[in-house]
Amino acid sequence: MTGTPRARARAQTLQDITRIGRAHLAAVGAAALSLRAVARDLGVVSSAVYRYVASRDELLTLLVVDAYDELGAEVEAAVDTVPEADHRERFLTLGRAVRGWAVREPARYGLLFGSPVPGYDAPGDQTTGPGVRVVVCMISILAAAHRSGTLTVLDDSTPSAVLESDLARIRAEMGVDIPSAVLVRGTLAWSALFGSVNFDVFGQYGTDTFTDPSEVFECHLALLADVTGLK
Repeated sequence: MTGTPRARARAQTLQDITRIGRAHLAAVGAAALSLRAVARDLGVVSSAVYRYVASRDELLTLLVVDAYDELGAEVEAAVDTVPEADHRERFLTLGRAVRGWAVREPARYGLLFGSPVPGYDAPGDQTTGPGVRVVVCMISILAAAHRSGTLTVLDDSTPSAVLESDLARIRAEMGVDIPSAVLVRGTLAWSALFGSVNFDVFGQYGTDTFTDPSEVFECHLALLADVTGLK
């Protein structure tokens, strides 16, 4: 940790608030988070915490960014262990890393991808960057496979003018040059991946549908790789 003693102390306090906030999130849920309770567990008066985090919403934003960044970093690190030329395995590894983190951190995953917290509106200027790390990683895998000539473009239909405009903007924002059909299928894989993880983490399959939900997840993941055209 670098910087002035004051900056280091502030950074350490924010880390402590985040750590305690994680524990409270798991124990009571996002809607019941309380800065007073965080201050109590931190061992300070509530006014001291307000100097760092001014409201419950700021605490939620702190936890959202922390969770997005941890998920993104874990996914990126897992993908980096797979050879760059093995695009399909990199995609599969990404999906497994998402599920692995979600199963291990259900409360934090729920904060990101579960029901919205009543009265909370995440500030896009703080959360968008961390929030797109996984999808950027996925699209980067598809773009690399397309450049290498190993991606099968399964659909050459022409999107509507409105959709094509959106896709062009997304390509520019992500700095990738891939056909619209690939980007559309990548978006489907992204939403379906998190849908599959949601069913698992939030118990939507029930208790007696699948003996081992990870087995059906592996089937879904392989199907999604096929959908994107990864060989």
